[in-house]
Amino acid sequence: MRFLLAFAIVFATSPLGAQSDPGQGGDQSGAVVSQEALQRAAKRLESIIDAEKNGIEVRIKDIARFRGVRSNQLLGYGLVVGLEGTGDTKNTPFTQTLLANAMKFAGTAVDPNFLKVKNVAVVAITAELPPFSTPGNRIDVTVQSIGDAKSLQGGTLLQAPLYAANSKDVVYAAAQGSVSIGGFNVGSGGNSVQKNHSTVGRIPSGAFVETAVSTQTVFDGKLFLELDEADLTTSKRVAEKIASVWPEYLPRALTAGTIELNLPPDRLPIESMSEIELLTVRADTAALVVINERTGTIVVGGNVRLGPAVVAKGSLNVRIETDLLVSQPAPFSKGETAVVPQTRVDAREDQAQVALIAPTATVADLAKLFQALRVSPTDIIAILQALQEQGSLKARIRVQ
Repeated sequence: MRFLLAFAIVFATSPLGAQSDPGQGGDQSGAVVSQEALQRAAKRLESIIDAEKNGIEVRIKDIARFRGVRSNQLLGYGLVVGLEGTGDTKNTPFTQTLLANAMKFAGTAVDPNFLKVKNVAVVAITAELPPFSTPGNRIDVTVQSIGDAKSLQGGTLLQAPLYAANSKDVVYAAAQGSVSIGGFNVGSGGNSVQKNHSTVGRIPSGAFVETAVSTQTVFDGKLFLELDEADLTTSKRVAEKIASVWPEYLPRALTAGTIELNLPPDRLPIESMSEIELLTVRADTAALVVINERTGTIVVGGNVRLGPAVVAKGSLNVRIETDLLVSQPAPFSKGETAVVPQTRVDAREDQAQVALIAPTATVADLAKLFQALRVSPTDIIAILQALQEQGSLKARIRVQ
C-alpha cells in the first residue's frame, strides 16, 4: 500500500498534473496521462508482488533437462605452429619431443635436440561434445598454452585427437585449424601492448565429431526430468503442471530435483520430451544475495525480506602528512646539514547517516535505502553482511 501512495504523491504533485484542472478549462490530456502512468505503475507493482509470491513463468526446458541428455567434456594435447617467434623456448623441453614425434608420425625421423621451437607451442585442447552429436558434426574448441609461449597469435593447430574422461582409446573428435585469440600482443624496444589473453585462443567449428556418444533417455519405461537448480516448490509445481495437461504420464516429484514420468506405450521418447519441455510452469525464486567482492557486484533476489533494523553509516578519515625540511648551518660554524621531518596529523569524522528499515521491507525498499545513503559497493557489502549477522536479513548470502 505504501508503494501506491508513493506513486500517487509523485504524479499528483507533478507539473503535468497541476496543469490539468478541469475547473479552469485546461487540457485534460495531462490528467489522463497521469492516471495511465499511475495505473501502469500499479500493475507493475502487482506483477512484482505476484512474481515474488508465485514465482516467474518459464518453460520447463529452460529450468530442467531429461536424464541422459547431457554434454561431454573432451580433452587433448597438440601443437600450434606458424608463430612469429612467440612460441615455447628451451625451458619447455617436451615441445621438442612432441614436435619430433609428430614428424616421425609423418615419416621423418629427427633428433629432438636439433629442433628449434620458437615458432611452435604446446597447447591443451578442450571442447564440449553436445548431446545427440553424430559423426561429421563440427564443434568449437579452445586451446591454451601449457609451456612458456608468449602468444598464440597467427598460429595454426595441427590435427590432434580429443578424448573423453571415461576412455583414452576412443577418439571422439579431431581438432585442427587457425587459432583466434581475439586480441593482440606486440612489443618493441622493451615496450609492449597487449589486449585480451594472448596465450588462450579459440577455433570456431575447429573439430569434427568422429564418434557418437550413445544417449539413454528411457530407464525401465520411465523418463526422469532433472531440475538445473533443485527446489522443492518448483519440483512440486512441475509435477502438478504435467499432471494437469497429460495425466497419462503419472508424474511424481521424487526429490527437489527429480520428477519421474511413465512413458506411455504409444509414445516415442522424443515426442514425449518435446511436448513436456514446452510446458510453462512458475519457478520459485529463492531469497538469495550474491556478492562478488572482486568486482563489487551485488545481486539481491526478489524474495529477500528484512526485519526491523537501523542502519548508520559514517566514516573516519585520518590523514598523516610528512614534510622534510633541510637544516643548513651557518658558514664556518662547523655544523652539519640535517634533514628534519615535520609531521602533521589530521583526523575528521563525517556525520553519520541513519536509515530505518521497516518490518518486511522488500528489495525496492532496500534499493531506496542504499540510494538515500549514497553508499559505495564496499559499504553495501558490509551492510548486508552486518544485517545477516544481526538477524534482520532473511536471505542466504553467497560470496563469490
